[in-house]
Amino acid sequence: MVSANKEMVVYCFDNLVAHYTSELVPPPAFDEGEHPLFVTWKKVVGGEPRLRGCIGTLEARCLFNGFKDYALTSALRDRRFPPIQAREIPYLECTVSILTDYEPAANYLDWEVGKHGMIMEFNDPDNTRRSATYLPEVAAQEGWTKTETIDSLMHKSGYMGPITESLRKRVRITRYQSTLYTMHYNDYVTFVKRTRGTAPLIGSRPYH
Repeated sequence: MVSANKEMVVYCFDNLVAHYTSELVPPPAFDEGEHPLFVTWKKVVGGEPRLRGCIGTLEARCLFNGFKDYALTSALRDRRFPPIQAREIPYLECTVSILTDYEPAANYLDWEVGKHGMIMEFNDPDNTRRSATYLPEVAAQEGWTKTETIDSLMHKSGYMGPITESLRKRVRITRYQSTLYTMHYNDYVTFVKRTRGTAPLIGSRPYH
């Protein structure tokens, strides 16, 4: 099984840096394959990292093209946030996730916080079909209970009506697991200097 690794994060940083510097992107240094994947960007300026973009695909994609596409899509076209600017790059950390082990859950509580991500599908009281997903780390990072996670996921799907126990029991949950790898831009710069003998055109910044 392919697991998320350092070279995948480096490739995402390579693509984002090249978007602003017009440098050629070095070829990926990880094995090709097809898997569902996500790319998450967070900005670290003191305190807790703040989400700046997270987009991926629940369907299997070629890893080379997938990470190239979603590194830029999540950084520049996540509608929840303004596009990441070049001046922000030194403060970013990137997480890549490869999704595995899809299986139907028996009910909305049939999953483990910190272990499973979820794809939720349901018809709201107006019979509008809705769906949304959270990666496995989200509930634990937010400190949510299972029920709080389900309710938040309903809101993420665009449903803003009342949430009842009856509605929760009607949702369909597909749970999944993931491997992930996170790297801050400073560590990316160090890696590039060591492996390529030159620094990226966008410099690093202190963040401790």
